[in-house]
Amino acid sequence: MAASLYVLAGKATDSVTHGFLPAAARLGLDVVLLTDRPAAHAGAAGRVVECDVSDFRHVIDRVEGRPAGIFSNSDFLQAPAALAAAYFGLPGKDWRAATRAKNKALMRRHLAALDPVFSCDAFGVPPDAPYPLVLKPREGVASEDVFLVRDARELEARRAQVAARRDDPLVAEEYLPGELHTLETLGDGAELRVLGSYRTTLSPPPFFVEERLEWAPPPPETPQVLAQLEALGVGFGACHTEFVVHEGRARIIEVNYRLIGDHCDFLLADLLGIPLFERILGVHLGEPLAWDVPAVRGHAVAEAVIADRAGVLRAAPGPMELHDGDVRLAYRPQRAVGDSVALTRTNRDYLGTVRAIGPARDEVEAALARFRSAHDWTIA
Repeated sequence: MAASLYVLAGKATDSVTHGFLPAAARLGLDVVLLTDRPAAHAGAAGRVVECDVSDFRHVIDRVEGRPAGIFSNSDFLQAPAALAAAYFGLPGKDWRAATRAKNKALMRRHLAALDPVFSCDAFGVPPDAPYPLVLKPREGVASEDVFLVRDARELEARRAQVAARRDDPLVAEEYLPGELHTLETLGDGAELRVLGSYRTTLSPPPFFVEERLEWAPPPPETPQVLAQLEALGVGFGACHTEFVVHEGRARIIEVNYRLIGDHCDFLLADLLGIPLFERILGVHLGEPLAWDVPAVRGHAVAEAVIADRAGVLRAAPGPMELHDGDVRLAYRPQRAVGDSVALTRTNRDYLGTVRAIGPARDEVEAALARFRSAHDWTIA
């Protein structure tokens, strides 16, 4: 029996379905997809096996023979994947680093010596807390239930609102001002490479919806971020870090110990002109980073089409790729016509994402504007 790559997944994502699974096939790997939601992955490439992927013991129990690698691109499954890889003596992330990255309270505690940030349990905020604060789930994703609160009264109201929907721990953190950036990295355990950086545009407060990401050179303060990642133990596989820069100081907002999502991963692959998904899988198969990160010329943007009301999506374009002069455009929907849309003021409100790559900013922005005006997204 040929050795298999085991991929741990929860919900179905384009990153896995259209990125990592086809990449594994191109590498000639047999793939076993372990998931607690097998119906969501019906038709996926490879063999789909039901498993409680949140428990590394169940993952180990499902592995047959000697695996080629164990991998996940899920925020929630990095620690179980790391523990299962360690059990079989395979390359993988340090489970402690994966846990620190996912748990925002642990991350702040671990980085306190390098970058002290006020952070506490949201139900134990002291009277002298440095408002404004950011209320967020301790292990949340996609800006869900994240709010800027300006005083104790607002904190209490938002806390009650969030607690009515979920019962997992909440934290309240000092608001960190500055320009928001991402840092995309890939490591093989011996070396950590910077792949690139995006500059992020957010919705107006009190929400934190990511409206667009624009390719930009990593800011001069990037070494500060790399030092903080090293302190967390981040150094293997893909990592997507969000940070702000203010008055020469870089401060981490959160660390997502996986590849960037919302189709910015596909944009990154196109920009670099490399088989990015294969390269990421490669380090989990024991391959070193024996290649250079290509220089990127030109301008690129990933812009979300965001729902502005609740209802049913009645009209929207399908997936497409096209050229507008020298600009390459790609659109991938995240909602299908007929889907019910609930307005959440989070990244879950995305109807789709437009990606554009061109030689100059003006050309890219003009092509994006033409694309959006030529298509309708109707919610009724």
